[in-house]
Amino acid sequence: MSKIPIIYIVCCMAMLSACSPAPDNTPKIAEDARNVLDKAKAVDGTVQQNTEDTKKKIDAESE
Repeated sequence: MSKIPIIYIVCCMAMLSACSPAPDNTPKIAEDARNVLDKAKAVDGTVQQNTEDTKKKIDAESE
């Protein structure tokens, strides 16, 4: 068997493996910040509701 097809196949395999994307090892900093922001938004709704309830109670007692 000739060595040329084997060398050709090996070279093609090397080129194809070099073109594959690198693994994603970047840290997920924005993902952590997004999770914290989502939690803060969830708490904000509760705080706003409590504020409205407190204002209504104060208004009701002052009348």
